[in-house]
Amino acid sequence: MSANLRVVMAQLNLRVGDIRGNLERIVESAITARDELQARVILLPELSLCGYPPEDLLLRSSMQARIDWALQQLCERVQGIYLVVGYPWQEDGHCYNRAAVIADASLLAHYSKQHLPNYKVFDEKRYFTEGDSPCVLDVDGLPVALSICEDIWQTSPMAQARAAGARLMLNLNASPFHMDKQTEREDVLRERCSEGSMPVIYVNQVGGQDELVFDGGSVAMQADGVVALRAPAYVEGLYPVDVLYDDHQVQLRQGSLAPLPELEASVYQALVVGVRDYIGKTGFKGVLLGLSGGIDSALTLAIAVDALGPDRVEAVMMPYHYTSSMSLEDAEAQARTQRVTYRVLPIAPMVEAFMQTLEPVFAGLPRDTTEENLQSRCRGVMLMALSNKTGALVLTTGNKSEVAVGYATLYGDMAGGFDVLKDVPKTLVFRLAEYRNRLGPVIPQRVIDRPPSAELAPDQKDEDSLPAYPELDEILRLYVEHDLSASAIVAAGFDQDVVHRVVKLVDRNEYKRRQAAVGPRITQRGFGRDRRYPITSGWAAED
Repeated sequence: MSANLRVVMAQLNLRVGDIRGNLERIVESAITARDELQARVILLPELSLCGYPPEDLLLRSSMQARIDWALQQLCERVQGIYLVVGYPWQEDGHCYNRAAVIADASLLAHYSKQHLPNYKVFDEKRYFTEGDSPCVLDVDGLPVALSICEDIWQTSPMAQARAAGARLMLNLNASPFHMDKQTEREDVLRERCSEGSMPVIYVNQVGGQDELVFDGGSVAMQADGVVALRAPAYVEGLYPVDVLYDDHQVQLRQGSLAPLPELEASVYQALVVGVRDYIGKTGFKGVLLGLSGGIDSALTLAIAVDALGPDRVEAVMMPYHYTSSMSLEDAEAQARTQRVTYRVLPIAPMVEAFMQTLEPVFAGLPRDTTEENLQSRCRGVMLMALSNKTGALVLTTGNKSEVAVGYATLYGDMAGGFDVLKDVPKTLVFRLAEYRNRLGPVIPQRVIDRPPSAELAPDQKDEDSLPAYPELDEILRLYVEHDLSASAIVAAGFDQDVVHRVVKLVDRNEYKRRQAAVGPRITQRGFGRDRRYPITSGWAAED
């Protein structure tokens, strides 16, 4: 005789450190899953009680007491459904990344994560001790196993679960986005389903957390690797999966399959979510940015408006002698199209005041980038003054290509609290601008078409100082994201002098990146928590 077990994947946007708030979201979701969706099981993301990644909050002495209280609350307030929730747990001098099954006013079982990722953005061995045992629980006659995130990327937890008699795997995740991540996830799930001869229900969280963006994409996969249900990326929700089982087989009822978005769409959504949640979770009233008439600030403005709405965005044009009429016209046109507050605040009086004060010191010295940087730093001072006065956060607009080689002014255009394009190479900036205009034109086309320029000197072009962006971005991809040596990049077909110049710039400008604003990570190696290089080093760029 066959039976049906409805499992709800709770794809939620939770807040790190907000244990009370997360508790309320979990209770509300469990009650909705039970009463409106008639579910028997609700599956929450990894560390859902404290949010992911909690980082050194795990070292706070009060963390255990708060988690213990929250678990007691769940036992008291959630009845009539199996609740699978993630949380940290301290025991005998060790801390574990755990999942618990709560039902009938008690904690029925728990599982400790066995594989702790310690690469790229992950640092779990700093905090957690590995578990070593499977957890298989009978749920309405079906043996169900638990695993947590990285466990599903390894073979042993599935093998243990199968040996312990499990017929269905529930997997809790906090898996951050990078380009093509969903395809990678589903390929791995397919391998585990085959090895375990059982379906996997995989829940992932959504939302932005500092530089990380979580894209959801929760999946229910049949034992044969066929996707039975895929939740939409970046969308919070409760997604029910019907598990049909008897003595011989376990099947998942076919549900809706959210399409896999194209690369530009997935990256654009990640940036929007990153901005929305950074502003929302830190409590800023809104954002402001310098709108220069160039493509980086134009794309940043479009993302900010899509994330927050026009009423919470302000754009400021700060022209100087070298600002072209085209830049003035295009910046105003986009600001009007997107209906944001727009100001024009010329910086010439400030720059000239600085120059007059410095004239005795600079006498007899040739003009160089010092004068150019003064322009940028005046703009930074203006934006920060507006931020202090209005409570809006300054968005910086530097892209990954510029951040990599230091083509930015410290305390100038780098001044601000969040860099939307920090992990977006310049070539991808152009593609994202074209993508956004396909949704509805907001960026003037000649902003996309014109050669990029900082406009800090007459007739200045970025490629006067840098290699062509397609070449630069590919060298940076190989050096920054794949850790290839300069000689290996040259062997791949790039000019030796250009490669040595680029990698020297990358190494030399580590000190700038340490002082740069945080920004959303969309590649497999961003500048931030997953790339940690010394500032002072004798490493030779040619090695």
